[in-house]
Amino acid sequence: MTVKIEEMESTTFLDATSNGQVAFCLLGWNGDYADATNFYDYHFANENNKTFGDVYPEISAEIKAAAQVEDANVRQEHYKKVNMLLKELVPMLPVSHGSSATAFKAEVVGAHSSPLGAENFSVMDNGKDQLVFMQNGEPGAIWCSDETDGEALRVCEQVYEPLLGFEVAGTKVVPALAESYSANEDATEWTFKLRQGVKFHNGADFDATDVLATYIAQWDAASPNHVGRTGSFEYWGSFFGPFLNAEK
Repeated sequence: MTVKIEEMESTTFLDATSNGQVAFCLLGWNGDYADATNFYDYHFANENNKTFGDVYPEISAEIKAAAQVEDANVRQEHYKKVNMLLKELVPMLPVSHGSSATAFKAEVVGAHSSPLGAENFSVMDNGKDQLVFMQNGEPGAIWCSDETDGEALRVCEQVYEPLLGFEVAGTKVVPALAESYSANEDATEWTFKLRQGVKFHNGADFDATDVLATYIAQWDAASPNHVGRTGSFEYWGSFFGPFLNAEK
């Protein structure tokens, strides 16, 4: 077999792979949160991502079953089946290499490397009014609900604040815009208590309607705010499934 290497710009490459337009490729992935669902659900049970072709129902069923239980041993039994099905059905070879190439000048106070690629620049200080950083490529865009590349997500970490975040340089979940949260017994309903006194850059107050509007913009295909660089909202498909009011 003769292979001709074709280099592509990062965003163009990710768009092509997620649309199923690249038959053979080397694709990197860094965990966005410390759970197997971040790898399995996004790549193999997500109709919005065609990197490995159409979703196999038998694989998707096991992945979704594992995601709905808390017991690690029960989950592992589902993932064992998933792994066997992946070897049988999906032309994919995983290569795991856990390391970080993040580096900072010695003058930067608070420098750290995040295992999730989510460094928090606000806790760093280089003694200047400007912090310059370099990464693998340009971000596709900074409306990150419609992006998947680490370059975009790292920038968005500095611009947007989520309901929950991660501790600096770690994976422990910590409060952000939400002070606390709780779930019902079967984890189908979640209640978040929002932090008070938060304001947007224009002085407007933050409240529950802003959270609702953010979710609607991603979920409802008929919403005027359901727009992004591509409009695919791949992560939504991984976390929550199909869009509301999507064209058949």
